[in-house]
Amino acid sequence: MLYSVREGEGPPLVLLAGIGSSGAAWRPVVPRLAAEREVWRVDLPGFGRSEVLPARDPCGIDALADAADRFFAEAGLERPHVAGNSLGGAVGLELGRRDRVASVTALSPAGFAGRAGQQFAGRSLQLTHWAGGRLRPVAPKVFRRPGLRRILCGQMFAHPERLTPGEAYANLVTMLDGKGFHDVLTELDGHRFEGEISVPVTIAWGTRDALLLPTQALRARRLLPGARHVWLHGCGHVPMSDDPEQVAQLLLDGSAVAPQNAVASAIG
Repeated sequence: MLYSVREGEGPPLVLLAGIGSSGAAWRPVVPRLAAEREVWRVDLPGFGRSEVLPARDPCGIDALADAADRFFAEAGLERPHVAGNSLGGAVGLELGRRDRVASVTALSPAGFAGRAGQQFAGRSLQLTHWAGGRLRPVAPKVFRRPGLRRILCGQMFAHPERLTPGEAYANLVTMLDGKGFHDVLTELDGHRFEGEISVPVTIAWGTRDALLLPTQALRARRLLPGARHVWLHGCGHVPMSDDPEQVAQLLLDGSAVAPQNAVASAIG
């Protein structure tokens, strides 16, 4: 069973983080969410405290969605709302395509990049992982300086100086210790979202996303014209720390009980 943390009361909302991250990435928004939702922060296979999938088994979006679906059954969650960031957003959209969830809110989801964008993101993540491994011995000292946090974490966060040194270091350790990082990154190569989703969908993109560039939001709008499309102003690729209030409100709105046809587009 996948590792999870449950907090709050209300309609269940499952949170899935991005590659190299864990449910801890959602901590900044949990206090607001838990007042109105039963929040489940779930570590995907191979990340955080969840074990990797069996050796030689597929570990792409389909396999990760299968694992999430099994978790729902084991946890007694019947069609929960789901929200995901990056890799977690792609998994959430696949669960929505399968009609296994009540709604999907995807923050800068993987699956909408062209070939050049995929290569850029893949190589950037490989370089980040390589550099992080060499930085790890001195990272606790380095991350004490806000300017260096900005330089070292700027691709993921629009405001990395808002991270505490401990949070920046914890993010690094989670990425480096994630046993699924390289295999999942390899299987993500070439992934493109395809299909239709009947449940309510919200796609949100940080206007300062430096990994999956904001132009991908426009491609998402073309591929999912019935979804609600929103800009997260001033936010980067991992927006939960950049603007917790803006992201929490987005997740509450996206997981509100509403008719499936009640969707709109906020991208002009």
